[in-house]
Amino acid sequence: MNKLYKLFLLLLVAGLVGYSCDGIEDSLVDDQLEENPLPNPPEYSSGSADFSNFIALGNSLTAGYADGALYTAGQNASIPALLATQLGAAVDGGIDFIQPSINSANGFNTSVTNPQGTTVFGRFKLDTSIPGPSPTINGDPIEPYTGPTVQNFGVPGIVVGQLLTPATGGPAVPANPAYNPLYARFAANPGTSTIIGEAVATQPTFFSLWIGNNDVLGYAAGGGSNPGILTSLGDFQTQFNGVISTMMTNTSANGVVANIPSILGLAYFRAVAWNAIPLDAATADQLNAGLASVNGAYQALVANLGHPQADADIRTVTYAEGRNPILVIDEELEDLGPKFDQLQGAGAINAQQRAALAPYEQARPLKDGELVVLGAASVLNTSFNGNAQQPVGVVIPLGFNTDGSLSGDRFYLTQAEQVEIETSRAQFNGVIAAAVSANSSRLVLYDTNAADGDFYDIFGISDGVPGITVDGVDLTPDFAPSGVLSTDGVHPNPRGNALIANGMLDAIEEGFGATLPRITVLNQASVTLCGIGDCASEQ
Repeated sequence: MNKLYKLFLLLLVAGLVGYSCDGIEDSLVDDQLEENPLPNPPEYSSGSADFSNFIALGNSLTAGYADGALYTAGQNASIPALLATQLGAAVDGGIDFIQPSINSANGFNTSVTNPQGTTVFGRFKLDTSIPGPSPTINGDPIEPYTGPTVQNFGVPGIVVGQLLTPATGGPAVPANPAYNPLYARFAANPGTSTIIGEAVATQPTFFSLWIGNNDVLGYAAGGGSNPGILTSLGDFQTQFNGVISTMMTNTSANGVVANIPSILGLAYFRAVAWNAIPLDAATADQLNAGLASVNGAYQALVANLGHPQADADIRTVTYAEGRNPILVIDEELEDLGPKFDQLQGAGAINAQQRAALAPYEQARPLKDGELVVLGAASVLNTSFNGNAQQPVGVVIPLGFNTDGSLSGDRFYLTQAEQVEIETSRAQFNGVIAAAVSANSSRLVLYDTNAADGDFYDIFGISDGVPGITVDGVDLTPDFAPSGVLSTDGVHPNPRGNALIANGMLDAIEEGFGATLPRITVLNQASVTLCGIGDCASEQ
């Protein structure tokens, strides 16, 4: 009994001591909290907007297209998907944002095709040995979407007018240039439904709209070679106002509308320089000797046929040690074929010499300030017709084809074409701004051209220094590992998408009095490198 009593006392004392220590600890914690209170969790608000049914309208920038393809990871990091997460912080239960998932790791590369048809190319990755983008070899064909009704109505490749016409969904025939398989795959009724109609049918409470880039970008990306695809100001005004009117009339939704950024600052137009031909002195001398007959023929035209000396000077090819201009076909130059024929007829050159002049009838070196499109990189310095002594862009003009046809204009933009592109872009942005202003109680503008915005900063427009610093890390306007663009040189990578989404969130907060969280840019992925054997360049 005494032993049990002693044991009971021991347990009682231990309990009292433990309780006393717990009490002291709790007291100390309470004292610390009084002196150093924990920060309250942020309170997010939608302000005067309602984000509960958020949808997105637009083109590839909205769809999550990147690296030349629509693929799952790109969709998951799309601008609207990132926006939905942040807007959802102000919605009870968050936002369940449905996208027409492609269900493919590498997707279908819409930029390159395999002539043999044995391989479906997927997204580009960065091959550091080139260095440059290379398509993956394990892509997937485009398959129909069979999931639930979507909230992301972004369709890669479309212009404004394609939001409004059922032809975007079909039929898939040459007579229907509006057809887009990436809309047809998720269209409610392909060939009957419209993108804008499906968006309205969801009765959104809030939407994002970023459309119009392709109305000028398609023309620019083709080197200004096809004026027919540059949307006229009248058509753009009618179509864009039609989109806005449809959303304002048929829904009660508020929205954020983005305008067209400075597309000519993209890596697609900057990665290949106008003077991308590096030469040592010996190689330059050798090339000059080989091209002396071409330059001599130009001067013969001046001396014998009264050809303008200024034109001959534009065409003259002279190489030097260091960086040299790319030699290109310029289809706006006078075709010197008939005049070279006259030289042959007069006995100044023989038939063999005349045949050798065929590539130079409309050729010239590029000039400082002209922009080369990224697609030129796959052709530049390759052997013409298998002849290593005739590299393309150096001896044979870029854009002169083995069958004698010409396609030079699609590889570069002259300064006059750049002015034309920028003029259209400014006019289109005027239409966008006016439409938003006319509906200012329901719409806010995300101005990608704001002097204090990220676009101006990262492309060096504001201060002449390309790049932006985020949380102490320097990010560049290209597809390097430190860049914010994907490997197609046009579309952002997830970090770039985060920068844009944060800019939209700024506009939404200012316009609707909302309070919203921001995306941590550096937590998003950057460029993806080629793995072992998964890129075409490694085969």
